[in-house]
Amino acid sequence: MSERLEDILAEQLTVVFCGINPGKGSAALGQHFANRSNRFWRTLHLAGFTPHEIFPKNGRTLLHYYCGLTTVVERPTASASELARHEFKAAAAAFEQKIRHYRPRCVAFLGKAGYSALSGQRAIAWGLQAQSLGDASVWVLPNPSGRNLAFSLEQLVSAYGQLRQAIAHADQQPLLS
Repeated sequence: MSERLEDILAEQLTVVFCGINPGKGSAALGQHFANRSNRFWRTLHLAGFTPHEIFPKNGRTLLHYYCGLTTVVERPTASASELARHEFKAAAAAFEQKIRHYRPRCVAFLGKAGYSALSGQRAIAWGLQAQSLGDASVWVLPNPSGRNLAFSLEQLVSAYGQLRQAIAHADQQPLLS
């Protein structure tokens, strides 16, 4: 099994989606969101980020749509609940440095746990956050894990669609000089 799931990143992407940490199955396959019950790839397509549903084995094609993938903590686990608070704290500086290096327009945390651990905030609303990360706006979206029964596919698509609409709206605004 791979000890680390490779990021899918490039400079100046529109959005970097940020999971909490890789699942063991995803790390073993070297593919983000590889569990069939995970709704990430379907949600991304239905929300308008990709013209078709991407299969996990083709995850790097996400870069063609100016989107990337990373995780807060690199260690794979069967469940994110296996992570200790100190792992988030230890990962924070490297994660922030990674975002500053790649300079995406938006960072979208998939679930509140990763953003809460990095920001130190306990009460986090869904959607656009007041704080930025480098020059990137920060969004918190529901986790697409199949274990997250609090959100239906339709609710996930709606939440991710709000980010997509905000990006499209920003693209239509003239740049101020």
